[in-house]
Amino acid sequence: MRPTTSILHLDLDAFFASVEQRDKPSLRGKPVIVGGIGQRGVVSTASYEARRYGVRSAMSMAEARSRCPHAAFLSGRFDAYRAASAVVMERLRRLSPAVEPLSLDEAFVDLAADPDFDPASVPDLVDRLRGDVAELTGGLTASVGVATSKLMAKIATEIDKPDGSFIVAPGAERDLLEPMPVTVIAGVGPATAARLHHVGISRVGDVWRHSETELVDLLGQAAGTSLHRLSRGIDDRSVSSHRENKSVSTEDTFETDIVDRGELGLICDALARRTAERLRKAGLSGRTVTLKVRYHDFTTHTRSTTLPGPTDQTRLIVATARRLLDATDTGGGLRLLGVGVSGLADWVQDDLFAEESDDEPESVTEAPRLPADPPRAHEWSPGMDVHHDEYGDGWVWGRGLGLVTVRFETRHTPVGPVRTLRADDPALTPGHRESPSPVAGTVEE
Repeated sequence: MRPTTSILHLDLDAFFASVEQRDKPSLRGKPVIVGGIGQRGVVSTASYEARRYGVRSAMSMAEARSRCPHAAFLSGRFDAYRAASAVVMERLRRLSPAVEPLSLDEAFVDLAADPDFDPASVPDLVDRLRGDVAELTGGLTASVGVATSKLMAKIATEIDKPDGSFIVAPGAERDLLEPMPVTVIAGVGPATAARLHHVGISRVGDVWRHSETELVDLLGQAAGTSLHRLSRGIDDRSVSSHRENKSVSTEDTFETDIVDRGELGLICDALARRTAERLRKAGLSGRTVTLKVRYHDFTTHTRSTTLPGPTDQTRLIVATARRLLDATDTGGGLRLLGVGVSGLADWVQDDLFAEESDDEPESVTEAPRLPADPPRAHEWSPGMDVHHDEYGDGWVWGRGLGLVTVRFETRHTPVGPVRTLRADDPALTPGHRESPSPVAGTVEE
């Protein structure tokens, strides 16, 4: 039986940056970069206005600043991102019970899992879905691809991005793939692309001139076999609406509390390496790295960082876990330390075939750090929501020299004024006090 066009892939456009522009009227239509604010941080998401200057996800923040110095550089607000994501995922579940989120801003849907699915309705369904996403989220846009497989649906999403859609008809896969760069195939990153280039493979169609045996000899059994199949549009992976493993983690409880930061750092590195190894053995990758600490009084805290895409690479997981540990108060000693990875996927966004390195974490460009606990007065972070007893709700514009600059505006107000306050102003507190606006009503099917 010929496969039907029933696998839908949705990707929210420049998601983190778009949420910031939605909620901050003064940033609409302007370059916005979300990620690690420090010079050693990396870009998590750049708005399309910033991308015109060459800023991209996973770029070092230092390079992003040099390319687009006039952008708004924000540390991120994961509560806002999760809330918007939940609205979109709920809308997708009204299409089908088979929804597989890949991250906060991306998901696959098996439309055929709905017994009432009609393949002829796909164009209208996609138009309604994109309109509903914009209405329910207050203006966020989504790009959508629909095809007979996960591979082709994800590729289709990129064709008319942002704020567009593309439907791949059954049988059109090879014609669509042939002229595309080989890097559109999942897992073909810079290292693999360079290796393929040496044998004359730069486009997907070039792969077809080589047998599976030749590709296996070049890339190894798993990678060669995968590339041979995927380059021909052959992808039989099903949409998984749930995973048995919500996260992969490793932790250690100490006989006596450990105070020494050097020792804790070595333990953290070892736990992160074991977690990365477990991910690869399970054929999984993850996007969120979490550090878990338990103090002498059994109080337990976690800190998390979400990466631009799923990874199973030891270097990145170790570096990210170490960054989280460096930001954690361990002065009183720890009785437990753990490193986990969640947001699991069966694909990686970085180069699957690049060789692992044993470089120390300090040599790796570090991932953005988002505070898990409410910041203290001297930790105001650019972009975070705040409230002032006199001036109302706003967000942190900048900080330094004992001062914090706040623009007093919200999603529901016009562009607001900027005021500079003392960082220890007792009237300034994290979070908004305004009554939340009602969630958009249910959209009729």
